[in-house]
Amino acid sequence: MESEKKLVILVDDNLANLKIGNNILEEKYTVATSPSAIKMFNLLEHNTPDLILLDIDMPYMNGYEAIKLLKSKPDTKDIPVIFLTAKTESGDELEGLSLGAIDYITKPFNPALLLKRIEVHLLVEGQKKTLEKQAAELKNFNDNLQKMVEEKTENILNMQNVLLKTIAELVECRDDITGGHIERTQQGIKILLEEIEKKGIYREETKEWDVNLLLQSSQLHDVGKISINDNILKKPGELTIEEFSEMKKHVSFGEYIIEKIENLAKESDFLYYAKIFAASHHEKWDGTGYPRGLKGEEIPLLGRIMAIADVYDALTSVRPYKKAFPHKDAVKIISEGSGKQFDPALVELFVKNSQRFNMQ
Repeated sequence: MESEKKLVILVDDNLANLKIGNNILEEKYTVATSPSAIKMFNLLEHNTPDLILLDIDMPYMNGYEAIKLLKSKPDTKDIPVIFLTAKTESGDELEGLSLGAIDYITKPFNPALLLKRIEVHLLVEGQKKTLEKQAAELKNFNDNLQKMVEEKTENILNMQNVLLKTIAELVECRDDITGGHIERTQQGIKILLEEIEKKGIYREETKEWDVNLLLQSSQLHDVGKISINDNILKKPGELTIEEFSEMKKHVSFGEYIIEKIENLAKESDFLYYAKIFAASHHEKWDGTGYPRGLKGEEIPLLGRIMAIADVYDALTSVRPYKKAFPHKDAVKIISEGSGKQFDPALVELFVKNSQRFNMQ
């Protein structure tokens, strides 16, 4: 059908060349002829050809000037252009190709060669457009897939945080702790992490940390208290030696619970920090802590950070066995524990920023 033919615009100031070219092309293509580049642009206002055959030597606007203008316009820059010329110098061809032409065809026309060259270039252009379309579709698919992955990841992270928070709140309820112990210890950890970064200390230990996941995971530091009997956990008075020995088991049991979840879920990143918090936040700088009696920097940095945040909140909160200490007294107790219970470098940061901890 005529409507299915490709549109070719033939531009030449020689009317004989226009007629010869039209006769050669009209059987296979829809042909529009133009005796000048200026009139070609008039044609382009209402037509988008598949190919332009453009003479070089023309008055008013030559082929080089015309192709520069074509390539400068968004609507015409992608139309393939083949130059028509009687010239055979390589310099002329190089100039035309550098301006964006895809080929040269010399005059007078060889009908078979003219048709074949046009056929090949239209085939290449068609394949190029197909590839560009496929590339655009693939990019759109990848963009949508990336968006789906990001949304799924966000949903999983939100679910993880909800699960962590729910478990931690269950522990708080059993321990009769109210008023946001989890949030306050998280805030304390965040403050110390910010100060560690500002001061540039412990840079090697912290450089790979995922702070968001770390803060979420901190909620499970006391998860092992699930295993402690209510008579001990909620006792209003001081614990006996035997009762305190039972209470200390919550650390090892918390580590065990988290390891169990890791093994069942085959997930290490999610609970990596949680296990460290649970296992080491009752270790003491001088080696008198539990469960392993670690000393100094043998204690994981996360455990040393949590120790200060956890003890400060415990001191300033009401518990079944005590009243809340005033902020200044809690700061004094932690300061006096520098080098004994707590990491001296972290105590220094805590004391300098202690007012930020006062969230009661």
